[in-house]
Amino acid sequence: MKRVTLGDIADIVSGGTPARNQPKYWGGRIPWVKTGEVDFCTIKATEEHITEEGLENSSARIVPKGTILMAMYGQGKTRGQVAILGIDAAVNQACAAILLNDEADRDFVYQQLAFHYLDIRKLSNSGQQNNLNADLIRSVAFPLPPKPAQRKIATILRAWDSAINAYQALIEVKSQRLASLRQQLLQGKRRISKEGRAKWRRVQLSEVLKHIFRPVNWSPNDVYRLISIRRRCGGLFRREDLRGADYKTTDLHEIRTGDFLVSKRQVVHGAWGMVTKEFSGCHVSKEYSILVNKTPDVLHMPFFDWLCHEQRMWHLAFLASDGVHREKLIFDSKDFLRHYIELPPTIEEQERIVQVLDACDREIRLLEAELEALKLQKRGLMQKLLTGEIRVKT
Repeated sequence: MKRVTLGDIADIVSGGTPARNQPKYWGGRIPWVKTGEVDFCTIKATEEHITEEGLENSSARIVPKGTILMAMYGQGKTRGQVAILGIDAAVNQACAAILLNDEADRDFVYQQLAFHYLDIRKLSNSGQQNNLNADLIRSVAFPLPPKPAQRKIATILRAWDSAINAYQALIEVKSQRLASLRQQLLQGKRRISKEGRAKWRRVQLSEVLKHIFRPVNWSPNDVYRLISIRRRCGGLFRREDLRGADYKTTDLHEIRTGDFLVSKRQVVHGAWGMVTKEFSGCHVSKEYSILVNKTPDVLHMPFFDWLCHEQRMWHLAFLASDGVHREKLIFDSKDFLRHYIELPPTIEEQERIVQVLDACDREIRLLEAELEALKLQKRGLMQKLLTGEIRVKT
């Protein structure tokens, strides 16, 4: 198995962008690819199209269906990503079109470039270079077996890609179903109560919740189990345990199972959620508000936790925050507790709603875990097949 560079087996070209101030160059029939669309996929449609006149009066060029594209610009994850064109299309100057010769199998090269994604991104940072260019892309090197072996390896890896894509599609469908159920069940549009159709009750948050302080006796020698909370209702997570002497503040509070924790500075981004058993006894700083349920016969706390996944609740948190800029707002629990919400009339109905939503959420999390396992398995297989550690029979 010989080792080649991409420049040995391909021509590298890029495209261009017609002048934006010329409306006659845009809105035509020619698909025009941007780097954001180069995302380890097959590109079958583009967001924008250009006209023949736009093509002729710019450096944009049409490259044929089946060409591998690589994104050359982008400070996020975009730079270094690859895709396969599923249509004839023009590309912009930030996309490299990789035109392979007959020695290389397209799908094999695509898998090699996907496998070397992180290494390719490092190339763009050498010598203070923030972007890739044609010369850097030509220098990408990898083993190249005979073409029949390339095809066999590509076929094997495509099978894994098919499984991964199927899981991703299923997760998307399940997530949309959960979002729909959330909207219907949490707004009373769909009822699952067996006790009739009693109207939901309108309650002020201060009737069912209260803001508490649970300060700890701080000591410089004690170890504190610190936690944070993710945006978009992503849940709590453990931070590094610290001794009191190593932490910046002595104003720490203990959290317990069933508390509802609010990040004062990030709640407008959905950084809030209920404390589960695994985090009971952990600690937070004064940057968090702790709300507790004072009427368990009226409010089921897990129901309130699901309710706070809704954008309308985020909006209430926004209205209850003070500051001159969205990124500098501070949550005011007293103001928040003045607002009203609608609740199912019985705890039993709230519990059943939670059971339905929890079951859907568990199913999605299980699928996500299986997806990550598939990706990890594929990565291990790529390591063996694309480096020549394992040879395939042809």
